[in-house]
Amino acid sequence: MSGPTASHPEQSTDAPRSTTGVIPGAGPTAGAVRRPAGPAGPPAPPAGASGSGPVTALGSGASAAPASGSAPALVPGERATLRLRENPPPGTPHAEHPPHPDNPPHPDDPPRYAPEWLRLREPADAAARAHDLLGPLRAHLKGRTPPTGGLVVHDLGCGTGSMGRWLAPRLDGAQHWVLHDRDPYLLHFAAAGAPRASADGGHVTVETLRGDIARLTPDALSGAALVTASALLDVLTAEEVGTLAAACAAAGCAALLTLSVAGRVELDPAHPLDAEITEAFNDHQRHTGLLGPDAVTAAGEAFAAHGVTVRAHPSPWRLGPDETELTAQWLRGWVGAAVEQRPELRARAGAYLDERLAACADGTLGVVVHHTDLLALPRPTGGTP
Repeated sequence: MSGPTASHPEQSTDAPRSTTGVIPGAGPTAGAVRRPAGPAGPPAPPAGASGSGPVTALGSGASAAPASGSAPALVPGERATLRLRENPPPGTPHAEHPPHPDNPPHPDDPPRYAPEWLRLREPADAAARAHDLLGPLRAHLKGRTPPTGGLVVHDLGCGTGSMGRWLAPRLDGAQHWVLHDRDPYLLHFAAAGAPRASADGGHVTVETLRGDIARLTPDALSGAALVTASALLDVLTAEEVGTLAAACAAAGCAALLTLSVAGRVELDPAHPLDAEITEAFNDHQRHTGLLGPDAVTAAGEAFAAHGVTVRAHPSPWRLGPDETELTAQWLRGWVGAAVEQRPELRARAGAYLDERLAACADGTLGVVVHHTDLLALPRPTGGTP
């Protein structure tokens, strides 16, 4: 889910169209990067519609961790980073309530997206994620949980928190999740919907932190055992992926980075225009210097350069008659991005999209959107993971 553009569902028609955003089925689950990025979906209501201040979800029967969704006052023009900070002194303006003179909107800030698109894709994401990577991850984490405080997990570009809802109940022990996103509206939903218990009944607590993952610093991950993200790598540049790998390696923490687009789509029945739309879409993902479908290869190399063991596993979306709403929204964004990249496709792509949407509506279209999950495990000193 990515820095390229995609159609907004509420604006979609049967003709391909595109607005600034991210490609559905391929990009970050939230606006967590500097450029316009985030899954294709309708813009969120204005801040305050559901509340957007600092929020903390309670663990099962336990007190919530202190909220840290706010940041110290910034000098004019300065932007919040992912560096973890103490709670600001009383009276410090909250970054969750923009705009503020000390934290003005930045021209590169991403558009805000409603949680409806994230809700729509969450079941497909959960089904697609590579369960085969959980065994090596659990083995790595075993014995690494601090005696007090539980396992610390940082979820980058958390969106509405789908990664935590999927992973926390699959890991043992007490856990504390730090949820990062640039959009306080999404952070509200992520904290409110966080799981309360781990696989063995341990308490799960969360805190929210608004920040820019593209400026990740190693000390931001101090004390972390694991970094997670969904549909994130493909919306980063090679430099940003290198920064992420270096920060994880310096902190000695594992990374589970899921659902990065692989650049391959299969539609059944096939159509003569499938390959051309796919190629144009992939070009669109790369056109602003983002990695797009090259992200997993680049990330693997970046982590390996720090002596980290890397495993990759396919994690495809498999969309059929039970996912027609998601498939239709994905089709509009996918074709719209291709047309934006190659305007000469417009007339043919319009007829193609009409045909594909009709097949989707009557349950005769099957789609496989290929993704890849990556697990990076630091090597213990003098040994192997």
